[in-house]
Amino acid sequence: MSDRRAPPTLGQVMRGIRARNGWTLKQMSERCGIPVSTLSKVEHDRLTLSYDKLQQLSRKLEIRMSDLFADGPEETAPVVTGRRSLAVRDRAVRVVTDNYDYHYLCTDLRRKRMIPILTRIRARSVDEFGELVRHQGEEFVFVLEGRIEVHSEFYDPVVLETGEGIYLDSSMGHAYVVAEGCDEALVLGVCSSAEENLMDQLMSLHG
Repeated sequence: MSDRRAPPTLGQVMRGIRARNGWTLKQMSERCGIPVSTLSKVEHDRLTLSYDKLQQLSRKLEIRMSDLFADGPEETAPVVTGRRSLAVRDRAVRVVTDNYDYHYLCTDLRRKRMIPILTRIRARSVDEFGELVRHQGEEFVFVLEGRIEVHSEFYDPVVLETGEGIYLDSSMGHAYVVAEGCDEALVLGVCSSAEENLMDQLMSLHG
């Protein structure tokens, strides 16, 4: 029989953190600076947290951002044992920023060398986007809806239509913005790295 267990929700992860520390909701609220009512709604999966709140929670509780995306013990060795994870949008962890609306897929797997992300792009220009981003590894982005304009440190901008993609070195400054004539675009991206802290590095870029 196949294992189709859903990955833990943010609410389940939050309850686990609180239970392991023996905190009441009030005590956790006092530690992280987030109202009790908000924490209660998150724990019951009636509310999600913005990136700023996730960052605040991580900082105040002295845990890594990536620890909020999956619960359970760390793997002791990077041995491939035939593991798998189904990419279901409704189970994805959502992070909203000024430029993008991210849905991180397959968050139940720890120590991944590839990070699949479904992203809705809203920024309309490089000026609106801000500083080009850089991180370790490589990435592939494929346009599912709309048109995007890809800006990079060493190349002229290129426009990608629906059904087209790009593979690039992530350590090169880059930005994805909506191409002229589109309000938004939806892309599927896969970031990869030989290093094991890629998720943490991606999380640090969202601010």
